[in-house]
Amino acid sequence: MPLEHVFIVYLVSLLLVLLPSFGIAKMFQKAGVESWKAYIPFYNTWVMQELAKRPKHWVFWQFIPVVGWFITPGIFIEFVKLFGRFTFGEHILAALAAPFYFPYVGNNPKIHYIGPEGAKRYHKPSWREWIDAAIFAIVAATLIRTFVFEAYTIPSGSMEKTLLINDFLFVSKFSYGPRIPNTPLSIPFVHNYIPGSSRTSYIRGVQLPYVRWFASPVKRGDVVVFNFPAGDTVINSPEYQSLRPYYDVKRAAKAGDMQSEYVLSHPDEYPIVVHPVDKSDNYIKRCVGVAGDTLEVKGGQVYINSKPAEAPPYSQIKYLVETKGQQLDEEAMKDYNVNLNDPNQIEPQGKNVFKMMLTNDGLQRMVKDGIIINYRPLLEEPATTDPRFWGQVLFPYDTLHKWTVDFFGPIWIPKKGATLQLTPENYTIYERAIRTYEHNEFYMQNGKFFLNGKETSSYTFKMDYYWMMGDNRHESQDSRFWGFVPEDRVVGKAWMIWFSWDSGPRWNRLFRIVK
Repeated sequence: MPLEHVFIVYLVSLLLVLLPSFGIAKMFQKAGVESWKAYIPFYNTWVMQELAKRPKHWVFWQFIPVVGWFITPGIFIEFVKLFGRFTFGEHILAALAAPFYFPYVGNNPKIHYIGPEGAKRYHKPSWREWIDAAIFAIVAATLIRTFVFEAYTIPSGSMEKTLLINDFLFVSKFSYGPRIPNTPLSIPFVHNYIPGSSRTSYIRGVQLPYVRWFASPVKRGDVVVFNFPAGDTVINSPEYQSLRPYYDVKRAAKAGDMQSEYVLSHPDEYPIVVHPVDKSDNYIKRCVGVAGDTLEVKGGQVYINSKPAEAPPYSQIKYLVETKGQQLDEEAMKDYNVNLNDPNQIEPQGKNVFKMMLTNDGLQRMVKDGIIINYRPLLEEPATTDPRFWGQVLFPYDTLHKWTVDFFGPIWIPKKGATLQLTPENYTIYERAIRTYEHNEFYMQNGKFFLNGKETSSYTFKMDYYWMMGDNRHESQDSRFWGFVPEDRVVGKAWMIWFSWDSGPRWNRLFRIVK
């Protein structure tokens, strides 16, 4: 973790105990303690614990990064009990508004110090016991979700057959180091919208910089959960959001699509929401390229640094297959990961000829078992791509790079500290990373490049970037459509399927480690 990030984390801890000092000094006077002790950070909380006759080791817990931010309000709550403040509202004020509430307590002549013995005589009503327990549970669960693991559900088929729709996952936050929330003022356990409404679940009043503790890079082949980079700006309507991001709509409108033009010209009907980094929608894909790699897709095969990349064991692509002629058995085909009732999985093309979405494992076993006698992959050739779509659908949205999902690149993936020589040919590839992800003013004019007001011919990247692709290569909205994933968008590594459902539990998938 960079030194400046450590400084910011502990600055917050320091302010939590320092800002209420004026009020604490008045309260210390009432308790018969010298007021100067209130102005020494953390010694003041030591004195509070001493007055309350509570364990002093809680003072040292305040030095645990972020966890300490929750300990300090707990100490404040126990301290105000020494002044007869026992109501739920008073404890909320002590925890969340101590710089304003403590001066009130300290200067109010009607509020007296009753000491730990007086505080012990107070007994909470049963409803308070339940509320306090619930608050503790929420705080504990929030810390676990932030630093240890979080549960996710697979919403789409972009990772089939590795992950299926309605697989429930545990995602490890330790694998790449826990990321401190950029937007701490948000409703617990809710991502970006309040359930059942279109209102955001967070307040942007406090925004923390990107901080990741004990950072470890994403490895090639990892299945990764990340915040969708192009989902930072969305149209707040169910048929849009990340399904059709704002940038896609904007490009379509520029190309003359009337519906997209209507949407952008009616913001009251189709409001635009700009999400913070950690509040854009969560995506899950496989990392096929890491920082510093050069990636290319040729004939559906991924190449990394000019060498063929190992295919995921359950990745699937479309094939045109000819079967032996016998009737395909529904139950038998399930052993090859083929659902005969799914039109996206199998489509008849003629007698004994089908378009099939197959895993490499399923294909080879069907060939070995004599079910398939001939096959070829169905690839999207560059020469057959409709030129009207160049510059609209695939990254980097220009007419120079006539790429398809099966013939893509080569493209270099930015690496922290690496310097890129800027050219008109690579400008569209890296402009969003330089401008949006790394927060620069950057543009090209008359073949020249300007960075933060100064002409330049190169750029040195501040972060590592990754290239993510779905295992279901022909049914995945991935980096081929929206580009690089910056390291600050990485949430965690998919670890284990703890439950799975499809008209009933999929028992054979329970507690399966994600590979």
